[in-house]
Amino acid sequence: MERHFDEEIQELTRDMRTMGELAQEAIRKSIEALQNADLAKAQEVIEQDDRVDEQELLIDEKCIDLMARYQPMAGDLRFLATAMKINGELERIADLAVDIAQRVLELAGKSLVKPLEDIPRLSVIAQTMVSQSIESFINRDVELAKKVVLSDAEADRLRNKVQEDLVRDYMVKDARTVPSAVPLLLIARHLERMCDHTTNIAEEVIYIVDAKVVRHHRENLE
Repeated sequence: MERHFDEEIQELTRDMRTMGELAQEAIRKSIEALQNADLAKAQEVIEQDDRVDEQELLIDEKCIDLMARYQPMAGDLRFLATAMKINGELERIADLAVDIAQRVLELAGKSLVKPLEDIPRLSVIAQTMVSQSIESFINRDVELAKKVVLSDAEADRLRNKVQEDLVRDYMVKDARTVPSAVPLLLIARHLERMCDHTTNIAEEVIYIVDAKVVRHHRENLE
């Protein structure tokens, strides 16, 4: 029975990695749609969210089924419970990519008020944090999880820079820029929220491996 359980855990692990890849793909495509004013790609992100939702349900059902059939204890039970939490975080990340795609549609026919510099950088950070957070969970890699948590500060900095630049240099000076600036403000906020969700994942990994609570207690990262 233990062999079958291990095999099913490995299958679940593959499903979790797929979920992470779907979330990363949604981020990448939504930002490409923004950079290229590609409305078709933005619509593709929105339509592909059904696949993400299906994957989320699949993973949750597998976790519940494994709990019911094997009644795991200790570490295995924590792994399954955490997998369900992380699964939800990834689904919310993909939802935020859909939000970005919708902002791209809102920008149709409008000129960008400023060159896209910090938003693409922020998107790369978000994608990297998603990848690293999933790998830290799968491999119980606390050091990688800590790296994810510490990366959130740079995401916050970039989000704040986008906001300050748009408000100070454009919106305050010329109210006509507001319809084009607001979607960019929201996109930066969506990306920063993605990074928050990956930080949640990493904090869960640190807790299940080291039993340390680092949420609101960054001193425990030492």
